Amino acid sequence: MPEWAGTIGANARAARAAEALLSMDTPNPSQLRREPGTALHRQLFMVLRDQIAQGAYGVGELIPAEDALCAQFDVSRITVRRAVSDLEHLGLVEKRPGRGTFVRAVPRAQRPQPSFGLIESLGRQARETEVTVLKVETALAPPTVAQQLQLEAGAVAVHAVRLRSAHGTPMMVTDAWVPQEVGRHVTASELQKRALFEILMAEGIKFGRVIQEVTAVAADPVLAGLLRVDLGAPLVRLVRLLHDRRKRPVQYITIHFTGERSRVLMEVPAEAVNTMGAGQIVHDLELPEG
Repeated sequence: MPEWAGTIGANARAARAAEALLSMDTPNPSQLRREPGTALHRQLFMVLRDQIAQGAYGVGELIPAEDALCAQFDVSRITVRRAVSDLEHLGLVEKRPGRGTFVRAVPRAQRPQPSFGLIESLGRQARETEVTVLKVETALAPPTVAQQLQLEAGAVAVHAVRLRSAHGTPMMVTDAWVPQEVGRHVTASELQKRALFEILMAEGIKFGRVIQEVTAVAADPVLAGLLRVDLGAPLVRLVRLLHDRRKRPVQYITIHFTGERSRVLMEVPAEAVNTMGAGQIVHDLELPEG
């Protein structure tokens, strides 16, 4: 890299840091909402997290001290400490005794390799996480589930709810339904040993078409408790409908996770750019005719 490139980069980082520090001279408490039910420490955490992501504070740079953050956002020390603690828990910052809190370098996952298909991805996910089986039952399929799995009204299906964690940190909650005829061996003991897709493959299922839908939702009391996030915190909801090679739906699964710990990665081949495989944004809004 040319010497001038490093100089420009250093100057740019210095300019961003200076801009961030100058903005502290004019407190802007309106950035935080103060209505009942809105946790100030969580809002402050998200503001600081976004500033770090946008480069306001570069790797190795100090974030503002407690007093400065208290003044800027008109919050208490305990609010600031809880927000910074959340940043530290995510590995975004580190405290150095007597020096302050510094931004850490956070390695990002490499893009998936072209050979990384759904089954490989599911296998990797199973290997890299620990599973807690929360529920396995044969139950009446809700109308939406019955429709997606092409079951008759009043039909039962196998229902499995699991929590996947990494090193003790909850990563995602999976809520899966499978038709009873292919879910005979889906039990709590089996799910402790094998992933659901492995159980289905052992039943002779060969996966084919997959439809996925990604939306954003607020954490309800159950999900907030399982994922250790605040009530109402934003979550990513991924709904996946898997078919077999005979085009029969064999699994309907809903996955919830926080964007602070996980991401959705996709790679679309050139030949699929103009197909549904590239994904679509669908607006759930009735537009006026004409």
